Order: sequence, then C-alpha cells, then structure tokens
Amino acid sequence: MKKTVLLTGASGGIGVEITRFLINKGFKVIGTYYSNEDALSFIAQEANGSFFYYKCDLSDFNNINKLMKQLELDGHYPDILINNAGISVIGLLQDLTEKDWNNLWNSNVTSAVGMSKEIIPVFLKKGAGKIINISSVWGNCGASCEVAYSATKGAINSFTKALAKELAPSNIQVNAISCGIIDTKMNAHLTKEDINALCDEIPCGRIGTPYDVAKAVFSLIKTSDYLTGQIITLDGGWTV
Repeated sequence: MKKTVLLTGASGGIGVEITRFLINKGFKVIGTYYSNEDALSFIAQEANGSFFYYKCDLSDFNNINKLMKQLELDGHYPDILINNAGISVIGLLQDLTEKDWNNLWNSNVTSAVGMSKEIIPVFLKKGAGKIINISSVWGNCGASCEVAYSATKGAINSFTKALAKELAPSNIQVNAISCGIIDTKMNAHLTKEDINALCDEIPCGRIGTPYDVAKAVFSLIKTSDYLTGQIITLDGGWTV
C-alpha cells in the first residue's frame, strides 16, 4: 500500500519539487497551499490519483484542525508530515513591523507546531510516523538582515529536537533539513554577482536546488527509525 505524505507549502518551488519527486517514488501526496493553486492543479492532472491538495491558512490552529478532519472524511491518513510552509523577510530588524513579524512567525513556526500537534494522534493510532521540518542554516548561525527569519528557523530547530525526544517512545521520528542557499523565489532578490560570490564560498561550487532538498527529504523518509532529533545541514559544505 502506498505511503501517504502530508506536505505544507506544496505550491512553492521546494514544495512542488518534493511533491513530484515523491509521487515518482510511489507515494501519495496531500499538499496544502495558501496561494498559487495553478501549480498544484497541473500536478494533480499528471498524478493519476496520487496527489490531492487543500487550501488552508496554517497560521490558525482552528484551520489546521478543520483541515485534518476534512482529510479524515476524504479517507486520507498520512504516514509522514513535511512542514515546508514558510516565508522570509529581508531587511534591518529596526525596520521590521509587528505585522511582518506576526506573519513570519505564524507562517514559519505556528504552522509547523499546529500541523505536528494535529498529526500526532494519527501517528499514535498507526504506531509509527515521521515529521520532517524544512529549516535553514540561518537557524543555526543567524544572518544579518534576516534576523527575524533566523529567529523563526532557530525556533524550528529547537522544536525539532524537543519534539523528537517527546515522540521517540511512540516510534515517531522528528528531524529537520537545514537548507543553505536554494534556487527559489525566496532568494530571487540575489543578483547574478551575489550568486557568483556565494558559489565561490560554497565548497560544492554551486547553490542548492529544490531537487537537492527533495532527495534529502526522501533520504530521511527511507532512513533508519533510530535517526531522530537531528538537524541535517544541506548546504554544499558552506557552513561546516
């Protein structure tokens, strides 16, 4: 029987790549999105019943609860949760507005906490489950002009380690992938010169791709159940 993956932020660059990769590996994928439905409707047409998607504002626990009830009604019982939804804010901390901060925190942290909270009972009934959080190297070491974003990813890293300890006795693994610079719209503000300068600093000689992230996600899904509470850095050796 196909394993079912529940993926948040499915309509973004990384989300779309993870979706396609896992479908090609024989998984059923349930994607959530907040905007850009077109990207997902196209995948659904290709997927032959292996992909379903739902619009949901994950900044509200009540919305997440309603989503999970709808998934149950529709006969979807996830085996794996991938918390990929997130946004970034570029700029000096002194220019950060309260609205920006609330949007950033809710998109990057509240969504992951709420989704994990709601998926745990499903996993407990199954006696197994995996949670994979998509994080950032800035959660490890911080970034100038991305202070608030770094803070949210640092929170995700701590959340990952703590929840892993809480759920390990129930055979539920929780890990995170700490991404370096990935070629997505989130980094579209970087100029060609910026990218070239970064590539000079990265031992692998290039920035990452959404496909790199998808392969790392697949590796975590397939790896030993004894691996939990880990923040796996995916940055081409940049921050080692």
